[in-house]
Amino acid sequence: MTWAPEKVAALERQIFDFLGYQWAPILANFLHIMAVILGIFGTVQYRSRYLILYAAWLVLWVGWNAFIICFYLEVGQLSQDRDFIMTFNTSLHRSWWMENGPGCLVTPVLNSRLALEDHHVISVTGCLLDYPYIEALSSALQIFLALFGFVFACYVSKVFLEEEDSFDFIGGFDSYGYQAPQKTSHLQLQPLYTSG
Repeated sequence: MTWAPEKVAALERQIFDFLGYQWAPILANFLHIMAVILGIFGTVQYRSRYLILYAAWLVLWVGWNAFIICFYLEVGQLSQDRDFIMTFNTSLHRSWWMENGPGCLVTPVLNSRLALEDHHVISVTGCLLDYPYIEALSSALQIFLALFGFVFACYVSKVFLEEEDSFDFIGGFDSYGYQAPQKTSHLQLQPLYTSG
């Protein structure tokens, strides 16, 4: 089934976005998980409308992931230092991968004037792969899986729609030279009046 890798990738991403307090991706991931469940339901129940809805969601999902790639790689006017889009401007949190990436060494900066009242400043060094690239790779994987899922959903919904159109009603109307039964009686219906 095509949705097993997509579910696993979406759940993995949801977990790391929760750990980094990334509220916009958490909401998008939740909607994506619901759409994947809807797509699975549409496949199991032979409902082409659900698959078409799932395919339409995947178009939005590809757009969202393209935005995430552009955001973390700071394409155009996007800047991680001044735009807190991922947290809905509610906090200064960054990606979980910033501090916990492969090989990263986190060192607290003591007595920093940059720190707010309830925050601390850290220095992250030695990462094998910086967090913007990890986030971009994660989004690229989501785009790849979404494109595969889109093709699959379109194909399966086409097959389901063709099956609905070629459904053979009780022997079929067009096959085997079927002819409608002829009226054998010429009864004339009269209204019935009751006295009351």
